[in-house]
Amino acid sequence: MDEIIEEFLVESHENLDRLDVDLVRLEDDPDDVDVLAGIFRDVHTIKGTSGFLGYGKLESVAHVGESLLARLRDRELQLDAARTSVLLAMVDALREILASIAADGTEGPGEYGPLVARLDAAAQDAPDLVAPTVADAPVAAPTGTEAGPVDEPRDVAGTTSDSTIRVDVDLLDNLMNLVGELVLARNQLVQVAARSGSSTLADTSQRLNLITTELQEGVMKTRMQPIGNVFGKFPRVVRDIAVSLGKQVTVELEGKDTELDKTIIEAIKDPLTHMVRNSVDHGIETPEMRRAAGKPETGRVTLRAYHEGGQVNIEIADDGAGIDPGAVAVKAVTKGIVTAEQAQAMTDRQIVDLVFAPGFSTVESVSNLSGRGVGMDVVRTAIERIGGSVDLTSTPGAGTITKLKIPLTLAIIPALIVTSGGQRFAIPQVSLLELVRVEADEATTAIEHVHGTPVYRLRDTLLPLVGLADVLGLDTPPTAASNIVVLQADTQQFGLVVDAVDDTAEIVVKPLGQALHDLSVYAGATIMGDGRVALILDVMGIADSVGIGSTPDRAQPSDDHDATLSGSDVESLLVFGLGTGQHGNDVRMVLPLRQVARLEEIDGSLVEYASGQPVVQYRNAILPLVDLSRVLGLGQPEHASPTLQVIVHERGAHRVGLVVHRIHDVLDEPLVLRGSSPRHGVLGSAVVGDRVTDVLDVQAVIATVAPEMLDHELVTA
Repeated sequence: MDEIIEEFLVESHENLDRLDVDLVRLEDDPDDVDVLAGIFRDVHTIKGTSGFLGYGKLESVAHVGESLLARLRDRELQLDAARTSVLLAMVDALREILASIAADGTEGPGEYGPLVARLDAAAQDAPDLVAPTVADAPVAAPTGTEAGPVDEPRDVAGTTSDSTIRVDVDLLDNLMNLVGELVLARNQLVQVAARSGSSTLADTSQRLNLITTELQEGVMKTRMQPIGNVFGKFPRVVRDIAVSLGKQVTVELEGKDTELDKTIIEAIKDPLTHMVRNSVDHGIETPEMRRAAGKPETGRVTLRAYHEGGQVNIEIADDGAGIDPGAVAVKAVTKGIVTAEQAQAMTDRQIVDLVFAPGFSTVESVSNLSGRGVGMDVVRTAIERIGGSVDLTSTPGAGTITKLKIPLTLAIIPALIVTSGGQRFAIPQVSLLELVRVEADEATTAIEHVHGTPVYRLRDTLLPLVGLADVLGLDTPPTAASNIVVLQADTQQFGLVVDAVDDTAEIVVKPLGQALHDLSVYAGATIMGDGRVALILDVMGIADSVGIGSTPDRAQPSDDHDATLSGSDVESLLVFGLGTGQHGNDVRMVLPLRQVARLEEIDGSLVEYASGQPVVQYRNAILPLVDLSRVLGLGQPEHASPTLQVIVHERGAHRVGLVVHRIHDVLDEPLVLRGSSPRHGVLGSAVVGDRVTDVLDVQAVIATVAPEMLDHELVTA
């Protein structure tokens, strides 16, 4: 029998059992609105699911019962003995149909017209018709043959529900924790047995090992759920979005039976939903655009799940327009995520990866679907939080594939045990690629230095090396040979140099205490076989701490403020807005991008005040905020937006945040002043983007709000 139908039968029988009790309770206390609401929900659930599964007879009986309950709930009718009886008769009828479905997959020959009439009469407040009649009993459809022996009454409780039970998730979590403790005890006993040399103890520990392994697998299996539980809602999600956007999209689901731990299932629901919405909203084109591109009018979104290498891979693919690296680069520069120079030096793949940067969005306007720039970075964070990774590949015009790699479970994981500075650490094997040992006589030639960074030439790749002791600040004796653990952090590989590689082991992940939560280089802790605690390394956290795989650092300062406005050379110009002017015009201003350290979007709720000055906590310092429209005397009203657009200007170690209304664009063209301006803070006007635009005099603004900064060197983007 189909798994969905089995689950439906189990749930329906549970609902009917509850209805028996609740209807009697409601008869005793007709004013108990909570019980009445519960009864209504149960019948409504049975009706809705039976209609979805195509059981028309079941749906019709439940429907009239629901109509009666709706009038009772709305206080249009009062429950009495007659109505209770007819509702209980409905429950019996539903149970009988379910039993037939469980037996042979059909709704059986019974006819329930008289019962439906009674329910309808009860809902229409026709008491004369509510009374039971002999016709209430279900009538078998005529067969044209003589009646044979009457079948024994079937067990209407159904056999399906008898073979399954529902277990509270907390109980499963508790069982999993106990199994984790048993694994730890097993590990300890195995070590003791190895040290003792006792064959009897060795045999006992081996037996315990086998039982523990089987128990662990069994308990973990109880927590496993098919990913189809998540996939199943996407056809509706895609359909609704496609209709709202005027698109035609089909969904293909593959690997629905792939199983994952319930905790993982819960963790990936929202990220998957976001990516599917993105595929339909941003990826799939309208039918007109697809037709013009020589594609079928109907787009396709494919979700595929499969096991690979002890992990589960989930792919979300669409055959839409793909991602244009050029458009991404422009937006990334506009939003200050990278500089124009950095964008030019990046590969297309690196540029596409910028969609994971916080605040990134290529959508011009915010809708209920997208445009707030809070999506893909949240997706990556959520997936990495459970030890997974996200990889995105896109071909302009052909579509985009997002691939998730996630662990099967979070509770017990295989790990590599290493030693550094006399302490042991566990590295999750999901991030481990290979181990390399560089002997002492090879070290001087095998390990090179590029810009002061040690690298190892691993086949055709220069592998950056990171000393674990250096990252953690541990004292470690110099060693002639080097043990390199090659790790994968996002799309980057690096070598973690440790003192020794000890062993591999299944470890039970324990959360870190509150005091250690802020240490991003640790993912948790575990108890080793000898009873000592070992910290679990967070590979992504280590990579981030040394700048591997993060957004490229900004360029070093190169020009002074006085070099601005050379007049003829093309340069990058930041165009921003300061609201509406006196004549209803958009007040646009321009600023050479090299006078900008960063562009930030700051949540207005984070603004605090120091000595009456608005400030925010920013990169371990206090950033004063200056409303540029006020400094320039434009008299603009307070910002209505909850998010502040801030241009960060930096000199030496000093920063100031210039609050503007909107960041428009970054343009590359000459900046030629066409006359000066008497207004304070305005150098003059220039034609930028075919529009006359005032040029901000940053130096004058800084001289007004923070004159001490002028004594320091300008830091640019």
